[in-house]
Amino acid sequence: MADGLAGKRVLITGAARGIGALTAKKLHGRGAKVALMGLEPELLAATAAECGDAPWFECDVSDRGQVEAAVAGAVEKLGGLDVGVSNAGVAVQLPLIDGDPAMWEKQIDVNLNGTYYFVRSVGPHVSHPDGYILLTASLAAAVHPPMLAGYTASKAGVEAIGNSLRAELAVNGAKVGVAYFAELDTDMTTRGFGTQAAKRLPLGGNGVLPVAPVEPAIKAIVRGIENRDRRIVSPFWVRYVLRFPSLVMRIVDREAKKPLPKSLEIARQENAPLTTPQD
Repeated sequence: MADGLAGKRVLITGAARGIGALTAKKLHGRGAKVALMGLEPELLAATAAECGDAPWFECDVSDRGQVEAAVAGAVEKLGGLDVGVSNAGVAVQLPLIDGDPAMWEKQIDVNLNGTYYFVRSVGPHVSHPDGYILLTASLAAAVHPPMLAGYTASKAGVEAIGNSLRAELAVNGAKVGVAYFAELDTDMTTRGFGTQAAKRLPLGGNGVLPVAPVEPAIKAIVRGIENRDRRIVSPFWVRYVLRFPSLVMRIVDREAKKPLPKSLEIARQENAPLTTPQD
């Protein structure tokens, strides 16, 4: 029986490490033709080597010109495009009051604007009956803990882009999926919640929501791409949180109330870094 992913031409952002790299390797193992975009050329080259010497492009998704050039290069190398996966993202702990506004702007630039630039560039190439775009919104699109407003606001925007794009691409037979993941066991989670401020809050496995293994999420992504699913979640309980976000927010608010004053004080002094270094 033929594999439904065999021969599919897939472009993935944020593919140097973590979810992006693991997804690329899994898709390649299923016979897909992948191309990679990311910031870290050494890691990109290593991932590409494991994907049959896949084409890769060093690219800052917050730069529209770089995105357009990378997408054009991938389309040329792959001979077209069937799937675009917008996975690149950054996060940082940022108090809304007295936090560094440059950190807010960088999250919006990468997570939200980067998604828009990618969608705008790959859209014409996947606008066919087998086409599919997958956007990584995260559970943060629905649940908004303290000190993560920049990340959650940008991911809520990503979800909105996906919902609007779905109708626009449907006229050509293409489909759009949005992925919602809890805190997964990746570099992003380790770096993002490894600060002294975060360790005091119900985040990153320290409280209400546990850190989940990443492999089930990769399987869910690959299955979702194969089926061109509208929604992808991991772990399984995320689908129930998405049904009752206001209830979960009440729990998060309650759990964070006591440690939050001290965490905010620490965060203002700690100047936490972005989860992925940027230029």
